[in-house]
Formats: sequence, structure tokens, C-alpha cells
Amino acid sequence: MKPSLGHRNRQRNNRGAALLAAMLTVTLVATLAAAALWQQWRGVAIETAERSRIESAWILTGALDWSRLILREDGRSGSGSDHLAEPWATPLAEARLSSFLSSDQTVSDDGQEAFLSGRISDAQARLNVSNLVQGQKIDPAALAAFAKLFELLGLPPDQLATLAENLRLALDPGVNPSTTTAALAPQRVEQLVWLGLPRATLEILKPYITLLPEATPVNLNTASAEVIYACVPKVDLSDAKRLVQQRERSPFGNITEASKAIGAGFTLVPTQQDIKTSYFEVRGRLRLDQSVLEELSLVQRIGSGSMTEVKTLWRERRVSENTPTATP
Repeated sequence: MKPSLGHRNRQRNNRGAALLAAMLTVTLVATLAAAALWQQWRGVAIETAERSRIESAWILTGALDWSRLILREDGRSGSGSDHLAEPWATPLAEARLSSFLSSDQTVSDDGQEAFLSGRISDAQARLNVSNLVQGQKIDPAALAAFAKLFELLGLPPDQLATLAENLRLALDPGVNPSTTTAALAPQRVEQLVWLGLPRATLEILKPYITLLPEATPVNLNTASAEVIYACVPKVDLSDAKRLVQQRERSPFGNITEASKAIGAGFTLVPTQQDIKTSYFEVRGRLRLDQSVLEELSLVQRIGSGSMTEVKTLWRERRVSENTPTATP
């Protein structure tokens, strides 16, 4: 007996429902599998990124410690002056990190190749903004030095006056924050905008200024001609350039030699000019695939001879995309 038309339709509907259920089951399983795979991939990616971050941080920490060792040994050598012909002033050109570890047979060459570069620079080769205020008062000698620099760079003198006055207010412990517009005391050069210095002016000033924890003299062995012109009263730019050329042939061993090189009629003040340095900037750059990790540190060298030590005052790091750049 042939099945009725209704029976055949019910069979067809059952088969369609079964097929639909099977498809839904396959879709659900595929979705769950894809979600599990994505979670696993995400976990591996996060773990890899975290491991790379930690490894990069340790590498830059090692580079900073190596820089501190170089500066400490330079201080213990007892030369009495700091100049650009010393080992600390030689920059490290970008090099494969594996080249430093080639003697270690336990180190594997697998994984991403890392490139390390960096340099140590004299922070006292620039005018120190902290010199502007001494004992809650604006220092006339430091203000005159900055005035010469502003004039040389074609910057408005009223911006210097604003900077000095706002810095005085920011450093004055007697100022009541509730009754004045005094800004917070800046700790970095970039933060000088807090004191009313326009960003455009700051960008022009950056190669010639620094901001250190205390007043410091300018090192005539490392300063640029522009900075020497600014910090030595009555010296013109041509004399400053001549002084730079002379020290390149023979760095000054003491302040008396520097004074003689400038010539008669010019007086150097040890609190304003010197030939040795206590503060240095250490820059490290680690390039890993498409990312670059850069670190800037400020270190202070204290003591002399065998008692010389170098301590880190602050460190800043930033991550950027890998773009062709000159060696820092």
C-alpha cells in the first residue's frame, strides 16, 4: 500500500528538520571551536607581548647599568675634567643584541632579532633653568645668560620674564596655592609649558636648555658655541666658536686653562662655568621588529676618586612604531 501524500510530506519535513538541526549543531560547534581558538591565540599573544615588554625593559635596564658603570669608572680615574674625547661620550651605534651574546653558547638565535643603540650626553652642556631662581629670588647672572640666548634665537624677551617669574612662584614655599595662580614646579623640560612658555618657543630652546634638581655651572668642555656665548658675559659668538675649536684639539684640564683660552678681559665664575660634570642623560633605544622602545634617564655622579658613585634620578620610557631614524 503506497504511503499517502500527507505521510510523505511529514517524512520530508522530518528529514528537513533533522538536516536543519544537524546544520545548527555544526554551526554551534564551529562557533565554539573558533571562540576557543581565538581565546587561546589571544592568551598566547598577550603572553608574548608581556614577555617581550619585560625582556625589553631588562635589556634597557642593563644598558643603563652599563652606562652608570662607565661614568663611575671615569669619575674614579681622577682626570678632574669631563670632555667629549672620553669613553662615555662615544655613542653606541645600532647593533644586533645577539652580537653581545655570541660568546654565550646557551643563548639561542631563535625568535625576533633585537637591535640596541644609545648614548650618554652631558646634561650640564646646556643652560640649567633651575639657575634662574636662587633663594626664592630671580638670579641676575642666570637671567642675563638666558636673555643672551633668547636674543640669539630671536625669541621674545617677555616670554623669559614670564618663565622666570612663574618659576619663582612655583618654587616659593610661602606661596598660598588658594590665592595665587602659581603652577606646579616642573620636573622635566617638556613641563616648562606649565610656566607659560609657548610650545613653539620650547621646541627652539630644547637643544640649549635643561632642567636639573639644583643649580649647576655649564661645562665649557662639552657646551655648544651658542651656550658658551650665552653663559659667559661679554663673549661674542665668534669667540665662543673659537673656544669650541680650541677645546676639540685639546680639552681644558681646569678652569684656568679655559679662562686663558677665552682671553684677557673675560672672567669665569666657578658657579656659572666649569670643566667637569655631575649630571648626565642616558638614552637607550631598543628596536624589535616593528616596535621601538626608547628610554631617557637622568643620572647624577657624586663623590670623587674611589668613592665615586652614580645614581639614577628618573627614567622615562615610550613605545613607538619602527621608522627609519638616525642613531641617537
